[in-house]
Amino acid sequence: MNVEKLRNDFPVLQKDVVYFDNACMSLKPVQVISAMQSYYENYTACGGRSMHQFSKKVDEEVAKARQTIKKFINAKSDNEIVFTKNTTEAINLIAHSLDWKQGDVVLTSDKEHNSNLVPWQQLKKQGIMHQAIQSNKDNTFNIENLKKVLTKKVKLIAIQQTSNLDGANFPIEEIAKLAHDNGTLILVDAAQSVPHMAVDVKKLDVDFLAFSGHKMLGPTGTGVLYGKYHLLENLNPFVTGGETVVETTYESAEFEKPPHKFEAGLQNYAGIIGLNAAIKYLMPIREEIHEHEVQLNKIISEGLKDKVTIIGPEDPKQRGGIVSFYTKMDSHEIALMLDQQNILIRSGAHCVHSWFNAHNLQGSARASVYFYNTKEEAKVFVEKTQKILALK
Repeated sequence: MNVEKLRNDFPVLQKDVVYFDNACMSLKPVQVISAMQSYYENYTACGGRSMHQFSKKVDEEVAKARQTIKKFINAKSDNEIVFTKNTTEAINLIAHSLDWKQGDVVLTSDKEHNSNLVPWQQLKKQGIMHQAIQSNKDNTFNIENLKKVLTKKVKLIAIQQTSNLDGANFPIEEIAKLAHDNGTLILVDAAQSVPHMAVDVKKLDVDFLAFSGHKMLGPTGTGVLYGKYHLLENLNPFVTGGETVVETTYESAEFEKPPHKFEAGLQNYAGIIGLNAAIKYLMPIREEIHEHEVQLNKIISEGLKDKVTIIGPEDPKQRGGIVSFYTKMDSHEIALMLDQQNILIRSGAHCVHSWFNAHNLQGSARASVYFYNTKEEAKVFVEKTQKILALK
């Protein structure tokens, strides 16, 4: 992977800036921008509705995107790929579409993003219970704690594959087997994993998997829900209206088959086309991304470990591209002082308020890298952060 060559594809990187907020949003290459611009300039139209050439071109491009995503995550069928506007919407789709019964239980880890916590909390109004599985002391997943709470009442395990808090990976294949042996479904939040490593839904044997385009070079407002087709068939429609139905009368509606029955209204065609370009960009290099990120993580972790507390496993290999740390200095203050030097990171609770509240912490500073970041940038980040920390 030629990092310097790849960096030339990203207009923002031509500026004098170090961008270390990739866990929130990745940068966009010209290939993605051009694909979206081509839609707006050459064939802007509604897909799935009109018979003219522009509309047919949109349909073709959307179909190509489904095929690309199917290949990217090794799904069985294009029809298992549902377009959403992000991971959050995909998770909410499952929360609102499963056939719940009072007394059902949803299990999550104790460090889920709010998007994979709040939807399950909201189900309490229907008599659905939520329970968080306690992590190990180093913040890695505790499989034995899962086994203790995995009863026949557990309808769904909703769990992340990679934590946006600390970058730690979860043993999804093992969790999925335990779930299925118990007659339980599994939904995986893959927002932080799909952009950084190969994810094979057949090998993992997960029932549902959700991820966002904006974290993997794609446009904002794009996301994907993967579901095994027989499960998607039995889900209730979440948002209904145009494009979700075959026919209507004043009294009834006949719904489309998946995935279309979940894609209500005019879709983000430009975004879907841009997402297709983003995934095509990632496919040749994704096997090399994780190792590159670990190298950068090692530089940052070694440079800061004596001055801060790093959240998660000690070994950078277990944290991939994320270094989340706290110290006596407020995390927002650190981020603002770095921003003044054109180094962009994230600070605060990272939408994992529940974990920080449980540990009596205000938040952390989080540096998250991607394949286009360099060792030189990591060294500059360490140097500037050390100087900031020395002020207190």
